[in-house]
Amino acid sequence: MKSIGVSHPHPEKEAKPVNRTSSAKFVSILMIVILLAGLAACSAMGGGGKPDPTLTALSAAVAGTATAAKQNEGGVNSLATAQAEATAKSASIQVTQTARAANLGESRSLEATQSAPIVAELPQYGLDPKGGHMGWVHDPLSLEITGYQEMTYGNDHPEVTAADFAFATDITWDTQYGSSGCGVLFRSNGDQKKPSGYMILASRFANGHVIFTALVEGDIANIHDFYPKSEDKSFQWQNGTTNRLAIIARGNLIEIYTNGTKIGEVDTTKPPQQLPSPSKPIPPLDTSNVPAMNAYKDQLKEYENIIAQNKSMVQTALKNYMTREAVFTDGFLSMIAASESGRTVCKYEKAWLWLIDSQ
Repeated sequence: MKSIGVSHPHPEKEAKPVNRTSSAKFVSILMIVILLAGLAACSAMGGGGKPDPTLTALSAAVAGTATAAKQNEGGVNSLATAQAEATAKSASIQVTQTARAANLGESRSLEATQSAPIVAELPQYGLDPKGGHMGWVHDPLSLEITGYQEMTYGNDHPEVTAADFAFATDITWDTQYGSSGCGVLFRSNGDQKKPSGYMILASRFANGHVIFTALVEGDIANIHDFYPKSEDKSFQWQNGTTNRLAIIARGNLIEIYTNGTKIGEVDTTKPPQQLPSPSKPIPPLDTSNVPAMNAYKDQLKEYENIIAQNKSMVQTALKNYMTREAVFTDGFLSMIAASESGRTVCKYEKAWLWLIDSQ
């Protein structure tokens, strides 16, 4: 299982230095890179085992570009070298084309195998498999953080943005504090410091709860809270347990499922709601039992802290909701771990993204 300490929705790739000793040579290399990138895209969209005329044209263009660039540098030997290099590049592209065509059937077979369990799960959420297509299937992922009010992200497919979609994952948690949690950030602008977008976070507090928030430049601008056990009797809140979280986003309606049971929905155009209060901890019958009383006092302190935080968050969200636009239609998606304090570990397995076709 992949383990990540700090990851972000769309990490920047490190730029490599470019040798600019010859401007013509640099333009030649740049053009070849651009054309080869186009090759990959055309190959991905092509079908069957027949040669793609676009690939053939591109290989000729690469050869011509390299030849012309070398000719501009001057010299018969340079031109001869360029022609040889261009021929080699063209042949290489044709070999790549043939290999891709040969592997196309295998690739499609693998995609069908990966999508089969997704297609089987979609009807649980009222979705017709014919109305969408696979976005990605994610390898097992582990996010771990230690500290006070920290968050980390993880997604191996940051290039895929989502508007209307279905997302599901198994989440196994190990959190030092019940108010820490695991979830997903979606329809996000990808800003790592001041994100705008939606977040759904599940935590172990009060036998488990799930909270939806809208963030505008890092500030909370909407909030809705749900207690899964009111609908999903199978929900497990203890450390080391696993629950399946699913999110269905269509337009302004966000539906939330745990373990295949719908626990609530959010209309993102509606204002923040007053959060429901969880059950207050019950003191032990034997108040002389010191360990039991200490555990009760810890639970009571956490309960009081959460009530105070919820009240403050609702007030802040309502204030920001009235002054900022907090409705998002598309953006990045990433799995997240959020820590109130101490060590937080969120493990994601059997995670997938299904893109719902626009009507």
